[in-house]
Amino acid sequence: MMRPSAYFMWPKNKVLRSALKAFLIFLLIIGILFGLFLWRIHVPSPEVESTKTVESYKREQVGENHYRVGNNWLRKNKHGIWEMYLEGSPYERGLIYGILARELMEKQEVHFVGQIKEMIPSAMFLQVLKGFVGWFNREIYKYIPAENQQEIYGVSQSFSDQFDYIGPKYYRILNYHAAHDIGHALTDLNMVGCTSFAVNHSLTKDSTLLIARNFDFYMGDAFAEDKLIVFMNPEKGYKFASYAWAGLTGVVSGMNEKGITVTLNASKSDIPFSAKEPISILAREILQYAGTIQEARSIAAKSETFVSESLLIGSAADDKAVIIEKSPQKMGVYDPGKDYLVCANHYQSSAFVKDSVNIENIRDTDSKARFDRMNQLMGRSYPMDVNQATAILRDQKGVDDKFIGYGNSKLLNQLIAHHGIVFKPAQKQFWISASPYQLGEFVGYDLTRVFAQKGQFQSFDSLEIARDPFLESADYKKFEAFKSLRQKITKYVMLDTPLSLTAGAEKEFIANNAQSYLPYFFLGQYHQKKGDFGKAIGYYEKALKHEVSSLSEQKSIRRRITECTNKSH
Repeated sequence: MMRPSAYFMWPKNKVLRSALKAFLIFLLIIGILFGLFLWRIHVPSPEVESTKTVESYKREQVGENHYRVGNNWLRKNKHGIWEMYLEGSPYERGLIYGILARELMEKQEVHFVGQIKEMIPSAMFLQVLKGFVGWFNREIYKYIPAENQQEIYGVSQSFSDQFDYIGPKYYRILNYHAAHDIGHALTDLNMVGCTSFAVNHSLTKDSTLLIARNFDFYMGDAFAEDKLIVFMNPEKGYKFASYAWAGLTGVVSGMNEKGITVTLNASKSDIPFSAKEPISILAREILQYAGTIQEARSIAAKSETFVSESLLIGSAADDKAVIIEKSPQKMGVYDPGKDYLVCANHYQSSAFVKDSVNIENIRDTDSKARFDRMNQLMGRSYPMDVNQATAILRDQKGVDDKFIGYGNSKLLNQLIAHHGIVFKPAQKQFWISASPYQLGEFVGYDLTRVFAQKGQFQSFDSLEIARDPFLESADYKKFEAFKSLRQKITKYVMLDTPLSLTAGAEKEFIANNAQSYLPYFFLGQYHQKKGDFGKAIGYYEKALKHEVSSLSEQKSIRRRITECTNKSH
């Protein structure tokens, strides 16, 4: 047998030989570290008692966009919203979820991965990101309850093969459950303004608790096309409904059979060093196992999360709403002791109100503007009903009714929302918005009737709230045209996607959202990228003459002006 050294001639020069040895040792160390890294990010599959597999079930097509597996089913309603009914043990209902919704889940993953690739087109940086997320989430499974792990594992069995290069299916879906948290913790991507409120007693027309919220989570228009309402009848805990998208077993907006409601609002977070329990999984725990505010508090207190978040909790049993405010370090509960409550993206409880991060958040972001506008509109709407609540969610003016253009993050309706939702906990009724944003019909459901009929129900036309007339307006069409070009400018600035704008195109872009600072800001970016710093400065200065979304954004525009000025000399 030939000795290994025979394959390779060592250089005779001692310096070169030493350098080569050092390089080979370096490669060996890197290889060992990489092997350790892969071992460290391995996520073990949860233990399941069931022997069922995907092949154990047969999906039956009942009609167009209507599927069934046993008592479980998925269908698309006339408003374009997908409805799902599930029951059973964690792993097996997870398996059935995946079987019913496999095409929807694949579409969501295609859109999600596509959006990431648009943001980070470099294959090398994508590998770096993949490695970072893997390392960051290496112990996430330790903070997710066993029941949720089993359900998620079941769902993952129907995930698409086409993305196995990113990671194993179960590993991917765990990471997707933490995507909201990672994005908002590391880059504040989700600090674009969910806003919610609650009113009660003399402030509502029927004297019962009323809660409403906008969920401003945006991963592109395609990601929001297929919304999914899940009616879950679990083996343990309370029955509940949750509105989000296919593949998310956590909760961002939902209500259970006891009249507990949960909605999430992101707050300012410090940069964490490792993932813990995703906030949507905590919200799911509360929805499934809490019947009172105290029970919700106890569940939240035991949870270790890695981002700062507000959970607005409504309770039929307690006849009130509070905000549970969590950070990785502590938790507070805000109970105003009044019949109204407003939640934006800053904290209000005594545990956080004096924290420097919270004070800076109020000062530097758009949270306070939306908080003030919500209070202003609520004060004009008493006693309030569901129609008035949805009108508030759809409002597109700033404080004191000032029109500041469309899409400004100071607005309650920024035309980016994944959905709006309204709850009446005492009646176990809720309304969810159909696309687009919170402008489509609000479709009403009676949770008691849904589960009494074992899921054999229709949404109730008598509870339906009409779509916003704004959808038929010329201004809406103009905004959509504005948004289309804005996205092209962003792709050009970030990804070097070719783009050349004529003077006429720039003029039309401004006219489509003339009273907003946004067209001037984006044209400033466009010309700065082109190297035409004089034009860029001119547009940035015009942007500052309009209502800019926040102090932080104003500072960013002024920094850009300074950069352009320095480069133009």
